[in-house]
Amino acid sequence: MKNLLSIESLSAGEIGAILDLSVSMKAGREKHAHHPLRHQSWALLFSKSSTRTRVSFEVGIRELGGDVLFLSAADSQLGRGEPVKDTARVLGRIVQGAVIRTFAQSDVEEFAEFSKLPTINALTDQEHPCQILADLFTIREKLGSLEGKSICFIGDGLCNVARSWIWAAARLDLELRIAAPFVYQPDAAFLRKTGAGILCTDDIHAAAAGADILYTDVWVSMGKEEEAGYRNAQLGPYRIHHQLLREAAPGCIVMHCLPAYRGKEIDEDVFEEHAATIFDQAENRLHTQKAILTLLTG
Repeated sequence: MKNLLSIESLSAGEIGAILDLSVSMKAGREKHAHHPLRHQSWALLFSKSSTRTRVSFEVGIRELGGDVLFLSAADSQLGRGEPVKDTARVLGRIVQGAVIRTFAQSDVEEFAEFSKLPTINALTDQEHPCQILADLFTIREKLGSLEGKSICFIGDGLCNVARSWIWAAARLDLELRIAAPFVYQPDAAFLRKTGAGILCTDDIHAAAAGADILYTDVWVSMGKEEEAGYRNAQLGPYRIHHQLLREAAPGCIVMHCLPAYRGKEIDEDVFEEHAATIFDQAENRLHTQKAILTLLTG
């Protein structure tokens, strides 16, 4: 594995290797005998704001022995219109790897091509692979296995998190259900491309029935703020609440990739009752990303 650009680009075996190594990374935190990033400097190029992604990558790189340079759009010539391929060719001569959080998936792919560096997609409008890998690790940690588990994603089925979940379901043969208004459901052409057998429905109760995991995300992603009124109106019925939990499987876990807006995609009391799982999920970004970094430099 040279880069992590998307879940689409991973095989089932590569996903399994990341999840297995995540277990060791979590169990051995602060006791690492091996520091694969020692004497390396990694650049974090973030055009989108971040809390969990930035902190978990900065801490993870340092715990693996590396140094970090953080560059926002305002800190680099990318913010003034320099072509991605030019920035990539410069950094490719100076640093040893890059983590990129931006808008266009093509920018991450172009950077990897021209820099020749190990490159990690830390979020684009199309995919959020690090989040989904951490989510898969969390499900294994909480429920013992991914096998036979049903996942119900509720909300905007076109967002980057949902798209990465669809690719994960295709690669691992998972049962994934997406509950969303019709206009927020993935189109048939995309589903055919993935080869995943996904249930997409506007019936939230049918999607949640017997599910082992109820998963949600914000309704208004970064860059969609001007659509907030319309999105809130359309997605209003698609939230996680106690009645929906009663329709899921016994022992169902609730997941949220954060930040959470209580009273919108999830009720306050449901969020707090499942906060232990949700914040374990957030912490697991660190361990999974350390696994990714280790495998990219191994």
